[in-house]
Amino acid sequence: MNPKIKWLRDKLLLSNMEGMIVSNPINIKYLTGIDAEGTLLIARKENIFITDGRYLEHVRSTLTIDDGIIVCDVRDISPEDYKNFFSYCENVGFEENYITYAKYKEYMHKYLINNFEETEYIIEKQRLIKDEKEIEKIERACQITDLCFSHLLEYIKKEMTEKEIAAEIERFFKLNGAEGLAFDTIVASGKNSSKPHAVPTDRKIQEGDLITIDMGCCYQGYMSDMTRTIFVGYIPEETKKVYNLVLKNQLQTLDELKEGANLRIISKMVENDFKLNGYPLIHSLGHGVGLEIHEFPYITSNSDYVLKENIILTNEPGIYLPDKFGVRIEDTVLITKYGCITLTNSEKNYIIIDG
Repeated sequence: MNPKIKWLRDKLLLSNMEGMIVSNPINIKYLTGIDAEGTLLIARKENIFITDGRYLEHVRSTLTIDDGIIVCDVRDISPEDYKNFFSYCENVGFEENYITYAKYKEYMHKYLINNFEETEYIIEKQRLIKDEKEIEKIERACQITDLCFSHLLEYIKKEMTEKEIAAEIERFFKLNGAEGLAFDTIVASGKNSSKPHAVPTDRKIQEGDLITIDMGCCYQGYMSDMTRTIFVGYIPEETKKVYNLVLKNQLQTLDELKEGANLRIISKMVENDFKLNGYPLIHSLGHGVGLEIHEFPYITSNSDYVLKENIILTNEPGIYLPDKFGVRIEDTVLITKYGCITLTNSEKNYIIIDG
């Protein structure tokens, strides 16, 4: 049987559940490798994936006999079949963080479930710890991202628009082995950089601009995430203090990230240093990365989470001065027993392009 499915079945039994309905497509992909619409049923004796005719061939070519998953065409399942899937199951788990109340009621009725149990992010928590193959895919996504950044330093010119740069990033990713973007690229120049989630505009790059570029690609389903802030022509004096403070805290955070580190303490460390210098930390210091660009854990002052080996997350302090400018520096890192390995390795010291 697929080892991830076996892990889930064992975990459910320990929680006094005889089955589970997995609806979140990301969790289904994690457990089975299936990238298709459908529902995965972990029943008392069988594992069943229900899909429709559009995906049957793809799903059957993805799975092997060893996976131990029965594939069913939704058209071949009767209302009575649905009611029998969880026969003799006293407690059945569901993803309370994913399905709506309407879907909850539909499942209760369709599957004739006796007692629906919240599973408390059981799969998402397991996804925190990356295996060797997952790490290799994220490493490759990060390598492609670094290559793209090197290309951008030669590509970006004055009078080029933010939209043109963002389009070039997507083009580069696809030409260099990535499936596409991990998220909507942020290219924010001048005053636009004061918005942490700025959308690329028709604004043209000018002499003296600061440009924040937040980008990542998807490689075989796994994501990368990196931000660099660069300068065009020269570095305005008013930005140096802010840039230096962000970089100092980004490097200090790298020193703190390791197995056993508490995320609340790390976040407080940066918040306090920013506050002493008159700036707030307005977003989380980082987040997990994997099949989704934002996963558990989150580095915040509310996150009392202790890191474990082989978690992959971001380290991204940022300072933003409304209607002036913003600076963010971000890397994707792998947690080890004694420290962390930076997976994105583009230059972080002052970067000035001629434009």
